[in-house]
Amino acid sequence: MENELFVALADDLDQLIRLHDRELEGALIGALRSADFPHGLALPPAGDDGRAAYANMADALNEDESLDELAADFAAIYLNNSLGASPYESVWLSDDHLACAAPMFELRELYAAAGLQAVDWRNRFDDHFVLQLQYLRLILVDPTVDLKSAAAFIDEHLGYWFPDFAQRVSMQCGTRFYAALVELTHVWLLRFRRLLDEVYDLPIPSREQMAERINRKLVLDKVEVAPIRFMPGAAGPSW
Repeated sequence: MENELFVALADDLDQLIRLHDRELEGALIGALRSADFPHGLALPPAGDDGRAAYANMADALNEDESLDELAADFAAIYLNNSLGASPYESVWLSDDHLACAAPMFELRELYAAAGLQAVDWRNRFDDHFVLQLQYLRLILVDPTVDLKSAAAFIDEHLGYWFPDFAQRVSMQCGTRFYAALVELTHVWLLRFRRLLDEVYDLPIPSREQMAERINRKLVLDKVEVAPIRFMPGAAGPSW
């Protein structure tokens, strides 16, 4: 049963990864509508914020947004950083907010220990959140990985800075689809992390505890490393 659950959750991540990884195609949008995405995800929403995020994603799929509009938004978010919301962890955590800083090398070592490496790090650095989602997906279906590792990975990486990325994208992007997608990804990750706590007794550390842990790793001042706290919407969830 546990293995089946993790396989299903890995499938959830496959779907989210595809939507963040590259531009949308008309056939894919049609397939998402037919599958009643995201309500077919294995991990159901929890609480008002989760249900709102899932509903917003479903509604966004029915918006009349052209492929050109979506492609322009994809470029703004993932390629040219015109929203000031970098998809790279280093930019959020390094003291000078630069790419290719210590977090990138830490993640590269983490991937290497699992026998993985970025296909082309010059095109997409190791600390890009899509690569982090791919890593999380792989360790979910690896029976040799301790679930404490999955929890720690979320706490020290995606769970710490992705909410800030999601906030900025949702507020500044040009399409409802991508605003809903980052919100959905955020609540899915939050729900999954809470599941690890509920089922496997892996408590979620406070933001202050995580800031201290990350500061120790990066040898950075707390004020420099801690991103702005994000609450999506008027009063949404945060890590």
